[in-house]
Amino acid sequence: MQSKRQCLHVTRACARTKASVSAETSTSVAKTVTDAARCTSKSEGVPLLETTAACSAGVLTVTFGTWVIEKSTASSCPEFQPDRTRFDQSSFLGRFCTMILKCDPKLITYSKKEFSEAKAMVENYQDILSHPPVGMVNVHHALWEAQRISSAAIHPDTGDIIPAPFRMSGYVPFNGPISVAMVASGSTPALLFWNWVNQSQNAMVNYYNRNASTPLSNETLLKSYAVAVGSALCVAFGLATFVKRRYSPDQARKLLRFVAFPSAVVASSLNCYIVRSPEITTGVPLMNERREAVLPGETSVVAAKRGVYSTTASRAILQAPVFFLPPMLLSVVPIFKRMCTRNVAMATPITTFLLLVSFGFGLPATVAIFPQFSEVSVQDLEEKYHSLVDNRSGKKYEKLYFDKGL
Repeated sequence: MQSKRQCLHVTRACARTKASVSAETSTSVAKTVTDAARCTSKSEGVPLLETTAACSAGVLTVTFGTWVIEKSTASSCPEFQPDRTRFDQSSFLGRFCTMILKCDPKLITYSKKEFSEAKAMVENYQDILSHPPVGMVNVHHALWEAQRISSAAIHPDTGDIIPAPFRMSGYVPFNGPISVAMVASGSTPALLFWNWVNQSQNAMVNYYNRNASTPLSNETLLKSYAVAVGSALCVAFGLATFVKRRYSPDQARKLLRFVAFPSAVVASSLNCYIVRSPEITTGVPLMNERREAVLPGETSVVAAKRGVYSTTASRAILQAPVFFLPPMLLSVVPIFKRMCTRNVAMATPITTFLLLVSFGFGLPATVAIFPQFSEVSVQDLEEKYHSLVDNRSGKKYEKLYFDKGL
């Protein structure tokens, strides 16, 4: 029973990790692509076919990179334990590998039957370890993969299959076309519409991957959706509108390059904070180093605040690789420079490809900055945690742990 409780803690943690991922970040993707589109000749417009192909190439590149990481670490898999993680979470590299495998676009290609079979493998892992199936060479690696596949689509609290567009693994492939549509928008109403679609998809990602063990009312969900989407759109377009009205067209074009980054940082951070803010009211449960709940049914607001604040910070940091990597690569990689020089219309497709790749690898990298299972000193917590004793050691806890989410 203890093992099952530990497994449930970790599985729910994975759900919360998915839950607050919001494509506000892809607002910055679309903004940067739009900047590239402005550099394209007005007479030529946005090359839709080439840009769509660039989206597909970006998704395939992220998938291939994930495959390389998975295969290169397969032989060094630790022994499978359902209440542990495959990679060392005390190091940035371990946290990065964990997150990038969760975001693998290939995971959306598995069928419902395959997800159910993977879940059954994890549930019966002890039998599989005792009597490995014929042909299964690396049993521990197979079990880690089964856990990764099942957790990518099956909600740990409800057992329901999460629709593909709203899974972490579906983020890059399904949000890519939305970004292309935003780039192709030739008017402010069209751009606003696709931004709304973008933010709405984010809300659905948050809803389908929420922690269902702590139910939220429909009123709370609707309020969070309205405020998050509204604030993101207002910030993203408010600064741009101000610049266009305040300065001449030539000056505005130059200033908009500087407006995009801060507006995306503020919008994505606000969106993340609003979506996650209910946790500050309800608090989050605390665990010991063995991932066991120390006060079942009790939560800590102090820990919840730390989790929300660090997650909001990671959302802001994510804008850096999305905004700065593509221009840097365009200026230093010879093949990209030659393609843009020979054909100006290729600037948008190339930038689209670089943005999706930067986003595909930048998301897990920025999330990995802060450990998902964070520690906090007992003395910094509420008084009810100050005198808790570890049943195994007989000593008072000095540090406790919590899942900060994504």
